[in-house]
Amino acid sequence: MNKDYITAYYYDEEELLDGIRQLKEKGLEILDVLTPFPVHGLDKALGMRRSRLTRVAFWGGVVGAATGFFFQAWVFTKAYPLNFGGKPFFAVPSFMPVTFELAVLFAAFSMVFAFLIYFKLGPGAKTVIHDERITDDRFLVVVNLKEEGAQEQIEKALHDAGAEGIKRNA
Repeated sequence: MNKDYITAYYYDEEELLDGIRQLKEKGLEILDVLTPFPVHGLDKALGMRRSRLTRVAFWGGVVGAATGFFFQAWVFTKAYPLNFGGKPFFAVPSFMPVTFELAVLFAAFSMVFAFLIYFKLGPGAKTVIHDERITDDRFLVVVNLKEEGAQEQIEKALHDAGAEGIKRNA
């Protein structure tokens, strides 16, 4: 995150959404919005695009299903072929439960790792606590401070947008 930014908080989610719309109209760059619970319509107000996490899950599931299926096919036909009650060695219907379970497992792990990598989380991650109450009852907006002289203009725009508790971090 940029070193120079201004934070401001809101008490209500509707005020937050209205404030974000006003700030976007004035051309301010919003770096982040921190909320204590999901706010419906926040992604559209910020202009965020649809997440690609579903694609990561799909391809993780494909890799998991292929791994499970081909491993079982190799084990039961080449590595350790056993005849169970006259069943053929390459019995595809009997491979399906393990194939499905590995697809789900690989999809879940790929989503977790993609999430952690994308948001730079995990061991050694640097966390910044802007306000102690953003997990309780406050909605925080982080606005980029591009130029030194623009601080007063940005603070005025935040105040006009209904923000409370405006602070600068340098």
